[in-house]
Amino acid sequence: MSHAHLHRRAILAAAGLAIPSWGLAQTPPGPFRFTGWRGAETDAERGFFEVPEDRRDPRSRKIRLTYVRFASTASKPAPPIVYLAGGPGGTATGTMMGPRFPILQALREHADVIAFDQRGTGASNHIPRRAPFAGPPPTFTRAGMTAQVRDEFAKAWAEWTAAGVAMAGYNTEQSADDIDDLRRHLGAEQVDLWGISYGSHLGLSVLKRHGDRVRRVALASLEGQDQTVKRPGRSDLYLKRVDALLDADPAVRAAVPDLPALMRRVHARMEAEPATLRATFRGAPTDVQVGGFAVQLLAGSLIANPETLVRLPALYRKLDAGDLSAVAPFVGQMLGGLGIGGMPETMDLASGISRAKLRTVAREARTAVLGDALNFPMPHMLGVVPGVDLGEGFRAPIRIDHPSLLVQGTLDGRTVLEEQAEVAAQFRNKAQVTVENAGHNVFEAHPEVQALLVRFFAGEAVADTKLSLPPPKFRL
Repeated sequence: MSHAHLHRRAILAAAGLAIPSWGLAQTPPGPFRFTGWRGAETDAERGFFEVPEDRRDPRSRKIRLTYVRFASTASKPAPPIVYLAGGPGGTATGTMMGPRFPILQALREHADVIAFDQRGTGASNHIPRRAPFAGPPPTFTRAGMTAQVRDEFAKAWAEWTAAGVAMAGYNTEQSADDIDDLRRHLGAEQVDLWGISYGSHLGLSVLKRHGDRVRRVALASLEGQDQTVKRPGRSDLYLKRVDALLDADPAVRAAVPDLPALMRRVHARMEAEPATLRATFRGAPTDVQVGGFAVQLLAGSLIANPETLVRLPALYRKLDAGDLSAVAPFVGQMLGGLGIGGMPETMDLASGISRAKLRTVAREARTAVLGDALNFPMPHMLGVVPGVDLGEGFRAPIRIDHPSLLVQGTLDGRTVLEEQAEVAAQFRNKAQVTVENAGHNVFEAHPEVQALLVRFFAGEAVADTKLSLPPPKFRL
């Protein structure tokens, strides 16, 4: 979900979404006190194991992958539950410092919970950090931002390769193999998987490559094998549903008669004639040209969860009136996030997109409200580095017979219901939990989800379940 360096971090920060930070990098292996949500502490154990950076290249270096183990309180624990963070680029250990920490604690009643930092993330990141982007800043239009990210990624790839980093090893198949190496390292015959968003994308690869070593899976905000790039037309269906919600408030509906039409109008005008906005870049005031594509990127983050979705009407009314104050913080964040992280971009390039899907995305993007901005910088970076795509076999669907719990929110604008339905069809032994008016971060959205997860990982049967939250109240 997220999307690569500037989109996943800078835009999510501007949207007010939490970005977990890694605070355990210097913790030595062994027992320690882990600080979780709102200062709560618990005993934990930090461990690590080594894997080839690229299993296909015998010359590649070994890298150390780190995890934190939260030991079960059960006398006879079930198989370890491995948490798969989203992104790509999110850290499991960082996530467990946030609002999923209480879920982790509850799951320990039945099994060890393993917060595993995937290769290239958190304390498992061995890609050298590059110097900050020196500029000049691009024009924040589709053409300007695409050119900037392609150029920076090509430079970064060359630098890392020259330094001996096996960048081609950063793909979802090798991460899936890391999970099986983790299982062996833990001495477990099987593991359970608990993941969200890109974590579900990774989980599908684990099931394809090592399914006999997996017992149960609980996945949310599903991202399928060929869904690294989402269909713009599906986002239009989502925005139509959002627009219908405005009817609940006569004042909002009167001010915004047609939200998708308002959004299209703003995007088209600003992309054709970018507005000038003063922001700080490298410590100095800088004029930045902001086009409609930048606003589409911002909207793509705001629609992730209801608490930020409610800002859309006010944001677009201001922009339609020529008031850029609402996007100023966002532009500042984007300027600070113009570098390349390495893992997120490479993972997305490797997962790629099928030719048929690419044609569909290109066709739908021509008229869709958000164009192809939702997944930036994919497919915009296709072809920058040849030979990394994992191919159609990787993206092919599979039949999944494992006991599975699938959780979705009806107001998730990052992995919309229609996209998730395609993924869910692969699961033949599933229970689905739908939370009305929840968003992308659905695990912690409703208190009953935790209880369902605990029951599921305890081996109990869980039926299809519908839960509900109050509808969002939009702002003007």
